[in-house]
Amino acid sequence: MVQEKDIFSRNELLIGTEAVNKISNTRVILFGLGGVGSWCAESLIRSGIGQLTIVDSDHISPSNINRQLPATTVTIGQAKTDVLKMRLLSINPYAVITPIKGAYTEDTNDLFCLESYDYIVDAIDSLEHKASLIVNATHTNTTLFSSMGAALKLDASRIRTAEFWEIRGCPLAAALRRRFKKNIIPAKKFLCVYSDEVLENKGAPPPMLQFSKSHVEASTSSWDVRKARINGAMVHITAIFGFTLAGLIIQDIIT
Repeated sequence: MVQEKDIFSRNELLIGTEAVNKISNTRVILFGLGGVGSWCAESLIRSGIGQLTIVDSDHISPSNINRQLPATTVTIGQAKTDVLKMRLLSINPYAVITPIKGAYTEDTNDLFCLESYDYIVDAIDSLEHKASLIVNATHTNTTLFSSMGAALKLDASRIRTAEFWEIRGCPLAAALRRRFKKNIIPAKKFLCVYSDEVLENKGAPPPMLQFSKSHVEASTSSWDVRKARINGAMVHITAIFGFTLAGLIIQDIIT
């Protein structure tokens, strides 16, 4: 059987043994395994994260195939957490992968023990649940990294990172700020991955996809859960969002 030290030998060449050991001992919880979260999970495991909890309530559908890591024509109908766990363990069988088939909500917050992790990754696409996670995560000592909207983007060069309150040009960030100002403001600052590019859908989605309250992505002008809609997204954008989130964690561990 392949040894763990062999899997991460190139990582060790670049960052050294001590950093590799720190990464291996890091505990991460990742919420959302869609086009952003699934690639973030892959990057975290290939980077050597030793303990990863993955949270998602969805099953794979045909419309996921264009951008989500676990989605193929042979995994349709399977739980995203189950498929992704198998893939991640095929990369590093020494990693501890904990799949939770469920959704993060205000009511389920206590089930996740957020303070028991070193890092929290928010790749949730529901405005309400995303806001709840951000508020609750920032009231812990755990470091939070969050993804803003990755739909309606094509230009990878416009993807960047910024502190949440400094983001400009992202409809999701703007909607979250409005929500926070009316309710509870996050307790501390946190970094986000975002793009200020906002395009328009050029084609009408199939009727079955026009309304979905569990999959809300930024519209061209606002983010309104009451007018939930499905927007176009491409894998080169969603994957870069996910890889960037993972990179923020790795960089924070070793610096």
